[in-house]
Amino acid sequence: MDRLGPFGNDPCDKPPCRGCSSYLMEPYIKCADCGPPPFLLCLQCFARGFEYKKHQSDHSYEIMTSDFPVLDPGWTAKEEMALLEAVMDCGFGNWQDVANQMRTKSKEDCEKHYMKHFINNPLFASTLLNLKHAEEAKNAETAIPFYPSDDPPRPTFDSLLSRDMAGYMPARADFIEEFDNYAEWDLRDIDFVEDDSDILHALKIAVVDIYLSRLKERQRRKRIIKDHGLINLRKFQILERRYPREVQDLYEAMRRFARILGPVQHDRFIESYALEFELRREIKRLQEYRVAGIRTFCSARMYDRLKTSREEERLKHTMLAEVLQYIQDSSACHQWLNRQAAIDSGLNPAMPVASNSGRRNAPPLNLSGLPGTEKLNEKEKELCQVVRLVPGAYLEYKSALVNECSKQGGLRLAQARALIKIDVNKTRKIYDFLIREGYISKA
Repeated sequence: MDRLGPFGNDPCDKPPCRGCSSYLMEPYIKCADCGPPPFLLCLQCFARGFEYKKHQSDHSYEIMTSDFPVLDPGWTAKEEMALLEAVMDCGFGNWQDVANQMRTKSKEDCEKHYMKHFINNPLFASTLLNLKHAEEAKNAETAIPFYPSDDPPRPTFDSLLSRDMAGYMPARADFIEEFDNYAEWDLRDIDFVEDDSDILHALKIAVVDIYLSRLKERQRRKRIIKDHGLINLRKFQILERRYPREVQDLYEAMRRFARILGPVQHDRFIESYALEFELRREIKRLQEYRVAGIRTFCSARMYDRLKTSREEERLKHTMLAEVLQYIQDSSACHQWLNRQAAIDSGLNPAMPVASNSGRRNAPPLNLSGLPGTEKLNEKEKELCQVVRLVPGAYLEYKSALVNECSKQGGLRLAQARALIKIDVNKTRKIYDFLIREGYISKA
């Protein structure tokens, strides 16, 4: 019976014929009764009945050949193996070189056959899909894999982001300045020679041991930084700010223990505490409902709306009481009226709207007919009217600040003032508005 030869196309890859010691060329004979190692004969030695030790001429045998089709009637198994070896040697896509190495097929034949049977073959695709599903099923009940850091940013040298990353070089996966950067200096003058005394030799060995301990500490610190994803510090800070303030305080306090727990255990601890905090807050809210005599969620929603309304009224009365203390001061009364208008319009009442200076305030800007007005929402229109800024300029400043915040992971007021060269008071109002509306976040 015919069998696929277990060796490559090169005759030197096959063991020699046991009869004449010549290189075997397909087809050749393999004894089915002898071995291992396999007992192989060329056709000439097999035809003359060669016998050697335990091998007899009447033993069962197999004809080893690759001259039969596997995937395509026009391609033999030998040519299939030659194609795979040629693609491996020449690279995928270099079909002319592949054809030159095969010698029996053209460039178009090689490309068409490989794409049809090895790339777009549904049999192979379903096999890979089954392997993927099996891998997913295997990891279904295991812990979620921890990815400490994505590809870190690649800032320019000596930039602000580069300094935040402690001089980390992503292309080399190393730092410009190492921890204990001059530890190697203690070894620069050490030289082991044959005429050293025992004490001097032991002293040099001790210095080397000290250096190795310092080197281990350096590697330990680098491993902690990489495992916990601290290289991209801004991204780490953004992830930290997603927690409530109380959880962030615990995060800060427990950071020093992260190197003991490990990245996965530390994250699990913080997540469990955040969940506990949310549960406690929800329990406290439900207890408040119960004390107020509320037993349904519909009543709870009504209670929340009334509570918010009561807080707003209390704030108004508080401000009125403050103004009544200075009833004779016209500027204080004017300030209270502006703050009251700010509350009614949804602006931050803590932000002073009117100026206490003796200058007359400019009237709000009329946005009717100005380009870009239709792209603004009501709050943005009100901001443009108050700061007297045309919509087109506001949209440009907003886009610049949002893009810079997304790059840096946060934005400071000084950075905003450096980006948009306008009046600092207008910049402050735009910056505070974007922070309040959630377009950007503070650094």
